[in-house]
Amino acid sequence: MAYSDFTLKKIKSELNIKIVEKNSVFSHIKSVEISSYLKNTLKRNIPLALAINTEKARSEMIIVNILLEIKEKFSDKISLFSGIDFNVDKEKGLTGFCDFIFSNSPEQLYLDSPVITITEAKNENIVSGLGQCIAEMYASQIYNEKEGYDLSSVYGGVTTGDEWKFIKLIKDTVYIDADNYYINDIEKIVGILTEMVQQNA
Repeated sequence: MAYSDFTLKKIKSELNIKIVEKNSVFSHIKSVEISSYLKNTLKRNIPLALAINTEKARSEMIIVNILLEIKEKFSDKISLFSGIDFNVDKEKGLTGFCDFIFSNSPEQLYLDSPVITITEAKNENIVSGLGQCIAEMYASQIYNEKEGYDLSSVYGGVTTGDEWKFIKLIKDTVYIDADNYYINDIEKIVGILTEMVQQNA
């Protein structure tokens, strides 16, 4: 079993995580102005990525550019990993690759203190990616506890590139935002991701 095998049902039954899904968890967070570089990049890339309409195109042309904007905002205070092998607990099935992870550490040669996991939605289905993302968040929580990092929460997001859903994990309860956010409101998406990093800074 791996992260990608987890569904919301398995999250509840096998990891004993309570799921809260009716609250607007991140709607209060303010939008953040994006750089002209990201603005121009997305203006150029989004139509092509949506026309190609593959996970790879969306990842390379949309998602990674948004995440690099966050990395740039915090300079050398955080690190960003893509397609990293993250094996935490084989018995619980918390193994496999993560699409993207932000770490609350400047170390880029190895993963240290994961705080945000971003999962690409398979077949453009946000709900299908929630189980995988929450499993990765739970693994991050376990990893941080083992390493002695006292973080109150771990964050996550599932995205198709043009649609985003955000998640917050506190102990054994996960809060799935009732709202979805779309690429035409990129400042809000960047604002939420920025707040997630700041909460664990």
